[in-house]
Amino acid sequence: MTEKDFHIETERLILRRYKDGDLEDLYQYLSDPEVVRFEPYRPMSREETGEELKRRASSDEMIAVELKESGKLIGNVYLGERDFQTKELGFVFNREYWGRGFASESCRAVLNRAFKEGAHRIFAECDPENESSWRLLEALGFQREGHLRQNVYFWTDESGSPLWKDTYIYSKLNT
Repeated sequence: MTEKDFHIETERLILRRYKDGDLEDLYQYLSDPEVVRFEPYRPMSREETGEELKRRASSDEMIAVELKESGKLIGNVYLGERDFQTKELGFVFNREYWGRGFASESCRAVLNRAFKEGAHRIFAECDPENESSWRLLEALGFQREGHLRQNVYFWTDESGSPLWKDTYIYSKLNT
């Protein structure tokens, strides 16, 4: 999925590459502490979001999710290249659109395309506390492969000590 004119349409969504006009919608969800709570970055300022938009617009791995009826950017799916025929899936959505099936609809479309294009294995990692994410992965047919204990940290406490987090590992095979 490396073409710059990437485009998938579902019943309610358009999945595409990021573009300059996405700044305000992207800022709306990347600046929300609840949205980025399990991400390896803090809520972003408008300036930081502008830099992030440039990075995403030049990336083949970040897929913008737009509402077909309004053109509003409501989130993103990440599909990163890893080992041979292996990809990593991630997703982040504007909190105003949680619980409406948009993450499921967009991830399902991306997975179907990736498998049609030859991916053998797609994996995802998530925080065990992020129940909505691991439940979505399970609904998409992913299987939990493991629970890594205190394997990652993104933040430190006031004294500079790492705040270690556990990770669930999920995967789905092209069978």
